[in-house]
Amino acid sequence: MIASRQLGVVGKSNIARPIPTIYRSISTTSSSITQNSRRPLNTQQSQTQQSQRRSLATVVGDNPKPKKHGGLRDQDRIFQNVYNNYGHDLKSAKRMGDWYKTKEIVLKGHEWIIAEMKKSGLRGRGGAGFPSGLKWSFMNPPGWEKNVGPRYLVVNADEGEPGTCKDREIIRKDPHKLVEGCLLAGRAMNATAAYIYIRGEFYNEAAILQTAINEAYADGLIGKNACGSGYDFDVYIHRGMGAYVCGEETALIESLEGKAGKPRLKPPFPAGVGLFGRPTTVTNVETVAVAPTILRRGGDWFAGFGRERNSGTKLFCISGHVNEPCTVEEEMSIPLRELLEKHCGGIRGGWDNLLGVIPGGCSVPILTKDVCEHVLMDYDDLKDHQSGLGTAAVIVLDKSTDIVRAIQRFSYFYKHESCGQCTPCREGTTWLLKVMDRFKAGQAGPREIDMLWELTKEVEGHTICALGDAAAWPIQGLIRNFRPELEARFQKFNEDVGAVSVGGWTPGATVGSGKVIGGPVPGSH
Repeated sequence: MIASRQLGVVGKSNIARPIPTIYRSISTTSSSITQNSRRPLNTQQSQTQQSQRRSLATVVGDNPKPKKHGGLRDQDRIFQNVYNNYGHDLKSAKRMGDWYKTKEIVLKGHEWIIAEMKKSGLRGRGGAGFPSGLKWSFMNPPGWEKNVGPRYLVVNADEGEPGTCKDREIIRKDPHKLVEGCLLAGRAMNATAAYIYIRGEFYNEAAILQTAINEAYADGLIGKNACGSGYDFDVYIHRGMGAYVCGEETALIESLEGKAGKPRLKPPFPAGVGLFGRPTTVTNVETVAVAPTILRRGGDWFAGFGRERNSGTKLFCISGHVNEPCTVEEEMSIPLRELLEKHCGGIRGGWDNLLGVIPGGCSVPILTKDVCEHVLMDYDDLKDHQSGLGTAAVIVLDKSTDIVRAIQRFSYFYKHESCGQCTPCREGTTWLLKVMDRFKAGQAGPREIDMLWELTKEVEGHTICALGDAAAWPIQGLIRNFRPELEARFQKFNEDVGAVSVGGWTPGATVGSGKVIGGPVPGSH
């Protein structure tokens, strides 16, 4: 069987052409970057200094020397075609260095590939941030060769998070990076095929990706004897139907199998029992697409960018109230303010006009302007500030934004996208939306803010998948950072109506004894 075939040593590449400029002098660049970014811990440090180290960031000693992140050089960018300077066909891809010595990488075997991915420190780019090398290794437990049968790589291209468009740009501009990444990631897992589950609304992107797959088949890069390595690997596209919940890995697998897209209980995990009951790994488009460059340049090169535990480069898709919205590749741990001012021309109306920033798609809590002054765009620093990197979809809001209305719209999205399988999510998202409807209009009292907070805590962490968490976190960020805005809105409503709202008010309600009474609970949702 293909899964148990022992591949040989490194051979000559099946692609005979000059080394692209981007891969010259990689070894010296890689070593210098690594030496500058990772200094060995001083063995003379006291236990007191050791205890002062933060668990989620790299801080050594009492006065560590600050390291500036950001300013990624063009020669270090993985996605060179993000601005569509080249074509997306196979010839253009090879000019950019894609498919270069892919055969040699495949022949090095799964252990070498996984070791390099672990060395790189790459964490999943879909939002969870799980170490990719470790995740890929789950497909190869001791004795995996005895489990005869197909094994699958599933690529999650069902990009439905509001504000997120990075995977769409990869498929549209650099499809061959994704196809080549499927081959190499599949080799790491000893998979027999890859299924790319693409969002149904990405009609044109799916056509571009299918063309790239056809070109790779025609050139012998995938399929039987992929790249002349003796390894057989197929790539297929499956189109979704726009269900946000299918972004969860087990719901995606259910959809691939022709069932309703509802998350599975775990365990068993997909690495043991996945697609069609076979070992499966589900991973994000960007995670797979960066793998070929990492394996060509080396894990140490990739680990030289960003802070420890937050290494590498990242695609940031920036939208909202900036002068020049864009999708840009930058170094991890770049300061948020530098990212916005360098690549987006700053905030519309100037930095002082900034209200807040949602740093990772609509599922993470909003950051205030004060935090945005100094926060770093990586997993750990954003977590320290009670938010998250998520998909790195940066949504910028200036002072013209009705922040309560914006969060209410997110609540509507999550209520609409709930699959209804879990009671806390099915009922909780409905309640959250009803309360946010009233908050938007000011039809509530201050004590209901704390009641809403408690409700989010009853939804968060009580569901099979993370959709319940995603529905709760934006509201928690609103209450934590903009409580005065809510209270002022309630006060204005009370002054306009001449009574104190106690909740459940509708235009048909009556006023009596200084309170709004007699109205039914809104039932529009």
